[in-house]
Amino acid sequence: MLAAIILLTPQRLEQWGFSHGPLMFLREYAMLAMAGLSLLTTPLSSDIRKENNFSFSPILEVAFLFIGIFIAMVPALHILKIHGSDLGVTQPWQFFWGTGMLSSFLDNAPTYLTFLSMAQGITLGGATECPLVPDVSGVCVPVELLTAISLGAVFMGAMTYIGNGPNFMVKAIAAEWGYKTPDFFSYTLRYALPILIPVFIVITLLFTL
Repeated sequence: MLAAIILLTPQRLEQWGFSHGPLMFLREYAMLAMAGLSLLTTPLSSDIRKENNFSFSPILEVAFLFIGIFIAMVPALHILKIHGSDLGVTQPWQFFWGTGMLSSFLDNAPTYLTFLSMAQGITLGGATECPLVPDVSGVCVPVELLTAISLGAVFMGAMTYIGNGPNFMVKAIAAEWGYKTPDFFSYTLRYALPILIPVFIVITLLFTL
C-alpha cells in the first residue's frame, strides 16, 4: 500500500504518459488489487481473521462519520475561502491556530487547502515567496505561512476523536474489543486540552512568531 501511494503519484503517472484515460487511476487499481489479494489469501472465515478479531465494523463507522463531516464542511469551507480575507488573518500564528481549530473538528486536508488559498497573495516583511513546492500549480505563499498552516493542520488533529480518521478508528477498534475509552468530551477536556494546548503554545512561540 505504501509503495503504491509513494511511487504511483499523479506526477509520476504524468511523466509515464498515464495522466489521462483509465490508467490515470493506476494507484487506486493497485490498492484495490492488494485488498482483493488479502481477502483471497486470507478469507474472512480464516483462523487468522478470527484470532485477530477482524471486523469491518470500525472502518464502516469511521466511513459513515466522515462522509457526514465532508458533506457538512463543504459549505463552511467555501464561505471561508470566499470571505476569509475579511477575517484579518494575516500572521503566521493566526494561520496556525485557525487551521488547527478547524482541523480539530473537520478533516485536515481540505482545511489545509482552504487556508493555503487564503494565504496566497499575502506578503510578509522579509518572508521568502514560493518556497518549497514549485511543481504545485498556483501555490505561492511565504514560508512562514506555509509552516504555520502545515503545523496547525497536522498537530491539532489530535485535539478530538474526529480531528483525524485514525483517531476515531483506534477508538472504534478498542471499543469493539471491549476496552474502556474516554467519550468524546472526556478525551478533549481531560486529556487533549491540558496536555496539548501548552504544547501548541510552545510551538506558536518557537515557529510562528
